[in-house]
Amino acid sequence: MNLLPRRPRAVHLLASAIALAALPVHAVLPTVPSHSAAEAAPVVGAGGLLQAGFGMVVVLGLIFLCAWLARRFGLQRFGGGNVVKVVSSSNVGQRERVVVVEVSGTWLVLGVTPSQINTLHTLPAQAVPQAPAAASTAAPKPIDLFAQKLRESITGKTRPAP
Repeated sequence: MNLLPRRPRAVHLLASAIALAALPVHAVLPTVPSHSAAEAAPVVGAGGLLQAGFGMVVVLGLIFLCAWLARRFGLQRFGGGNVVKVVSSSNVGQRERVVVVEVSGTWLVLGVTPSQINTLHTLPAQAVPQAPAAASTAAPKPIDLFAQKLRESITGKTRPAP
């Protein structure tokens, strides 16, 4: 004989769920010993610092290696390096240069300073001669003669040719 009144099944399930939720949860879970905050912080030793420093040196080395390779092999920016091509350049002073640039079959001789660029001469494009080293020391190069003349015109002084 059942002395309890009959309840609908939904009410019975709801009452069971509330009773289970009321049980203490920590009694079911495994316990973990508590540690102080000082023990929880990781300790960084000399080995960790050495490893981080070595990693930084390797990354910086790779960056410099890629930059050197890009300069060495003349990688063009943005893929469009066919319009303007630097044929030759020579230092005239500390910050002045003479640059020969090829643009669509024409060579432009440019005087370049930090503040401006001047067209000094225009001539048709030519094949760049590949002279042996012994012949180049005997006679001064035309670009060196031009650099000397430009230097004389800028400073107003004559200087003996090297």
